[in-house]
Amino acid sequence: MDKDDKEYEGNERIKYADPIGEMIKKAENDGQFDNLPGKGKPLYLGKNYLNPDEKQLYKTMKDNHVLPKWVELANEIDHIKKELLTLDGEERLKKIKIINKKIKAYNYACPPSLQRNKIME
Repeated sequence: MDKDDKEYEGNERIKYADPIGEMIKKAENDGQFDNLPGKGKPLYLGKNYLNPDEKQLYKTMKDNHVLPKWVELANEIDHIKKELLTLDGEERLKKIKIINKKIKAYNYACPPSLQRNKIME
């Protein structure tokens, strides 16, 4: 190789330009991504479960709009507790017994960190 060949190689190097990357950079500089939700905020990936299979189960159930039994029980308990505020006497005691039965079933079905205490009258 001659000296001329080496110079020719050095001068003719092809620089790669990423056209999509350049369009994205230009759009970002123009501020087109500023109104996106979560821009500049840390990404929330959900609860950190110790068991990855449990995480996958809850994700699959959520995606298919299937509520676990304990979530349904929690909704029922909250609904009955609202009714409890307006009741007196014997009816109130009956509702408390119903709530405590539902709380017992709820505690067997839900994760340990979400368990509830029984209501005392």
